[in-house]
Amino acid sequence: MIPMKKIELHLHLEGAAPPDFIRSIAAEKRIDLSGVFDAQGHYSYSDFDDFLRCYDDATSVLKTPRDYARLLTEVLAQSAEEGVIYTELFVSPEFCGGGDLQAWRDYLAAMTEAAEAGRAQGVDSRAIVTPLRHLGHERARKTAICAAETAGDWVTGFGLAGQETNGKATDYQWSFDCAREAGLGLTCHAGEWVGPESVRQALDLGVSRIGHGVRAIEDPALVRELAQREITLEVNPGSNIALGVYPDLASHPIARLADAGVRVTVSTDDPPFFHTTLRQEYDRLAETFGWGDTEFVQINRWAAEAAFCDEATRDRLRKEFP
Repeated sequence: MIPMKKIELHLHLEGAAPPDFIRSIAAEKRIDLSGVFDAQGHYSYSDFDDFLRCYDDATSVLKTPRDYARLLTEVLAQSAEEGVIYTELFVSPEFCGGGDLQAWRDYLAAMTEAAEAGRAQGVDSRAIVTPLRHLGHERARKTAICAAETAGDWVTGFGLAGQETNGKATDYQWSFDCAREAGLGLTCHAGEWVGPESVRQALDLGVSRIGHGVRAIEDPALVRELAQREITLEVNPGSNIALGVYPDLASHPIARLADAGVRVTVSTDDPPFFHTTLRQEYDRLAETFGWGDTEFVQINRWAAEAAFCDEATRDRLRKEFP
């Protein structure tokens, strides 16, 4: 039986915005979102580049700290419905004030208040501050400074997201060093669109987690290294299938990676864009690979160990998955 309680480590805040929520904000502000939704009211895109276009257009309606507080409240409520007790959200100062530190503080204050309310409702959360790779490594420094200056409490991690084919992860070394010095946990999107070499570049940044990382399966030596170093993969099967990284779940390497001793976790990435929920991800894994309580408890234990949180929170999460 699939456990009701879950930990999610890879969830983009804007990417988790339900279409109805975005439409309501757009209506309030009288913003035209032509081309964002299909005839059924779902997000509409054709490939990964078009997905990024749709993502940016949809989230362009979010313009104020209050908008982001409302969004976080909505997302945490949906997480609670999925049985999530702890979640980590990718949040970018690029969207929250254009990388300006004072503006970011204003957005962060509003989101922190919403996060505290969510905690009272049973869903604990943390933020992973995230530069956008396709904007370049020089601009990422502004995001790294925002992360370092606001580290602690809700901001506990730093990660790199965006178009993986844009340059090398190691181009962002300065930003990762800045975040590390501030005591933030480190993760990096890699091994989704680019092969094992992108995972190795991310490892060179000193990360403890990899966002996606599934194409490491193409390099047996890398798989062994990930297992030996206890690097945790934030795996998003539904996302990978929706975007065409793999044709179906049976072809997805999550089970093979776990069997090889790699620490895998399960998340939804940008769930409404990919027509999925965390409960559906678990159900599909159970149906496809025969996973049950043993496997799902294990991935949540790994998630608890890898979470960017204080030790008191980690101990509490461990106790949920004995």
